Formats: sequence, structure tokens, C-alpha cells
Amino acid sequence: MAGPRKRFGQHFLHDPAIIRRIVGVLDARQGEAWVEIGPGRGAITVPLLERIGRLHAIELDRDLIAPLAARCAAVGELHLHQADALRFDYCALAADTAMPGTPLRLVGNLPYNISTPLLFHVLDQTRCVQDMHFMLQREVVERMSAAPGNKRYGRLTVMLAARCRVEPLFRIAAGAFTPPPRVESAYVRITPWGAPPFEIADAATFAHVVTRAFSQRRKTLRNALAGLVTAESMSAIGIDPGARPETLLPAQFAALARSVRRGSGILA
Repeated sequence: MAGPRKRFGQHFLHDPAIIRRIVGVLDARQGEAWVEIGPGRGAITVPLLERIGRLHAIELDRDLIAPLAARCAAVGELHLHQADALRFDYCALAADTAMPGTPLRLVGNLPYNISTPLLFHVLDQTRCVQDMHFMLQREVVERMSAAPGNKRYGRLTVMLAARCRVEPLFRIAAGAFTPPPRVESAYVRITPWGAPPFEIADAATFAHVVTRAFSQRRKTLRNALAGLVTAESMSAIGIDPGARPETLLPAQFAALARSVRRGSGILA
């Protein structure tokens, strides 16, 4: 059996109770198009395949491919893709499944060192993704789902709020994995919005405003966004220039971004 590789950030899930709980909250059904990211040794793959009969899995470590294929041969129809999940074209897979046009449902134990870029890579393809269920570092999940005013609330929270609903489900202790990570994990459901919760006139401007605002959290908005949007413009849209960025709702950052576009002569 292939051992965990540090360069891939591998921590293999082995706790039967946690595995049952994960599979239970997926509510997976036959006929759905499921994709597992990082199946590893198959802790989730096998019980999920038993339930739905057909599954795609993306694994970067080629040494895990053959053992996993052998383990699942008598369980169901497993389609293994030896590929980098950070570069994988999920929408191409959705178009090429047995039921083209069926939105993908994703599940995975994401390596902590690539979790944030992988989230945004998948969210760039939400036109073909129904939802995602991921194991992530607990601190990352807390940042993803934090409310304004919380010390975890920041750039990641706001950028995700514009694109999806984040639902923390439960925590997972380090002992559930081999080798145990140095941090706690958490299981989270991420559902792309069917309709945006607030208007974003330009995604690049929105991202720039959010990044600038949180680049120095201790600064007020007046100072953090100096040269980008004036205090008068903030006040005109009901935002206190003396407020700190972590007190604003995501929709208020979108309003600031629209104000920046108007100030630059671009109609929002």
C-alpha cells in the first residue's frame, strides 16, 4: 500500500465513524454525477461508489491509481483521472459524462496547501457544478463562513460570499487521519448561488477593492482605499469612511466597487 507523500500534503482518512458521517451528509443518489477530488486509498470512494454505482475521481499521485482501481473493481464503475485538480476542466467532464448536462457534485479531502486556489478554480466553473463537500483545515472553514466583526472575517469570506453559500457541517479531529495533521479539520458544504445575492458590476474591480481593504486590516476604509474611492463617495452610499473593513457586509464591498467604477468614468 502506498504511503502518504509529504509533497502532496496527503493525510488519509481512516476513522469509520467519520467516514459514515461524511457519506451520510452527502445524500448521494444514483443518477447524479459525482466527482471525488483526491480519493487517496478510497476511504470515501468505496462507500460512495457502493451507494451510487458510478463515480469519477481525480488523483494526482499515480502510485495510488492501480491499488484504488483494484479495490473498487467489484464495487462499481469508477473512472479514475490521473490529473492535477488545480488544472482539471470540470465542465469538460460534465459535458462528457453518461448524462451530459447533469451538474457535478464534488467531494474531497483537499490538501491544505492548495485548498484556497482549488476552491476558486472550481468556483470559476460553477456553471456545471451543483455543490461541493470538502474537508478543509478548520481555520480555513472558519474564515470562509465568518460573520462581519469576527476576527476570521476577511478577504476570503467576502470573495466567497459573492459566489456561493458556505455551510460548516462538523469538525474532524486530527486522529481521524493517517498521518494526523497538526491542525483540526472541518467538513463544509459549498453551494454556488443560482442568482447572485448582490450586484457585482465588474469582478476585477470588486476583487481589487476587497484585496486593498483587507491588506492592512487595522486601517480605516478611508486610509485603506485612499486614491481608489473618496470618503465623500463612501458616505454617499451609506458607508462610514472611518469604519474598518471587517465591519462591512459583502454587499457593501460590491457597492464600493461600483463607486470606484463610477469614479473612473466607467458606468456601473
